[in-house]
Amino acid sequence: MNFISRSGGNGVYPRVRSKLILSLSLASLVAGCAAGPDYRPAAPAELGVPQNYSQGGGTQLSPEAMATWWTQLGDPTLDALVERAVSANLDLAHATARLRQAREALVQARAGLLPTLDASSGAGRNFSSPGTDRSSFSLGGDAAWEVDIFGGIGRSIEAARADAEGAGYDLANVRVAIVAEVATNYIQARLAQEQLRIARETLSNDSENLDIAGWRVQAGLVSSLDQEQARAQRARTAASIPNIEVQYRGALNRIAVLTGEAPGAATAALEATAPIPSAPDAIATGIPADTLRQRPDVRAAERTLAAATARIGVAEADLLPSLRITGNIGTNAFSLGGLFDTVTGGLFASIAQSVFDGGRRRAAVRSQQAAADAAFASYKQTVLTSLEDVENGINAFGSAGTRMGEFATALDAANNSAILARSQYRAGLTDFQTLLQTEQSLLSARNSLASSRADKALAVVQLYRALGGGWQSMDGIAR
Repeated sequence: MNFISRSGGNGVYPRVRSKLILSLSLASLVAGCAAGPDYRPAAPAELGVPQNYSQGGGTQLSPEAMATWWTQLGDPTLDALVERAVSANLDLAHATARLRQAREALVQARAGLLPTLDASSGAGRNFSSPGTDRSSFSLGGDAAWEVDIFGGIGRSIEAARADAEGAGYDLANVRVAIVAEVATNYIQARLAQEQLRIARETLSNDSENLDIAGWRVQAGLVSSLDQEQARAQRARTAASIPNIEVQYRGALNRIAVLTGEAPGAATAALEATAPIPSAPDAIATGIPADTLRQRPDVRAAERTLAAATARIGVAEADLLPSLRITGNIGTNAFSLGGLFDTVTGGLFASIAQSVFDGGRRRAAVRSQQAAADAAFASYKQTVLTSLEDVENGINAFGSAGTRMGEFATALDAANNSAILARSQYRAGLTDFQTLLQTEQSLLSARNSLASSRADKALAVVQLYRALGGGWQSMDGIAR
């Protein structure tokens, strides 16, 4: 590159100054003219969002209740497990790293608006025989700046910002899922404990019935058929226990992994029997528009659409001319003292425009437009799925409450029937088949009531996950 010697009392290079003025004038003429469409968030009506849910009132959602919804189940052990999972879960750690990566990509994109500066220096020693040895020294600097005259860099920053915000919502969505999964497995573990208690108590009753049948056979009051039926019933009850224990251990192992620990000691505290968490009688669901704000997966999908829209502008700006300004300054001397005696430099501006590329750049624009269309379809699908999740959650919560009331009545009747049948069989007033049927009905009623209690608690988990609860207290996530 040719250097222009510094001249004139004001230290300005006349030829360079004219080029610079011309370049900056061109930049000022097109400043603020960003290529591509400006992104505008879609209104709820454009996404097919109704005014209200088909079931349930529009009671306003409480941010505090949404942030810590699991505390409404009234179980301190569950609260502690959720806190452990939030701080130690490895899926959350992975999503946090992805968020950091996206934020650094935004920093890189913003750097595109600034000039780049490079500096260099050198020193050497020339040896000559029989001449005189000489030293040489040099300093230099180079600068380059691509003027964002058509907003391509600005659009890339817009896309990177949307990506970073989307990564934040992805992290929030992982947290929502982790909290819900911890609560689900905890409820299932407590249900398995209750089922084990019921099975073991039933096994004790079956053993007693087998003894009674044996005594009656020995007394010649009944045939051995009663004893064999009692023995078969006891074996069936005993065989159900290992299967329940497998489910129980599976829930405990899953909780351990969710809290970032190996199965075993991590869940030792859950070995002590505790009741199934009690669900609240009512849950505020808000309106569908609230769900769009609360669900992080919906907001992440919207940010993906915003990024795809901005990248249309990046591709369109690539079709237009680019302006690049470069400059350099340098000095050479044979001694350090004379290093600044003569300083040379240059400033240059260049405009580049693609003339022919076989349609590659225009295809890139059409590709980004298609990507934006796909992102919009995905966004709308996420919105509709979220509304479906809430409707299903409302239905599940209401149904579980109704079923629990009916099963409580069924258990009361089955328990009374079993007491009567057992006393009548001992007195020889009824046959063993009647006793067997009432015992089976009682076992079914006890298990059904326990399952309905767990189902109501699980419906709370399902509904709050559908509403997007559990991430509102996170730090550093855009609301």
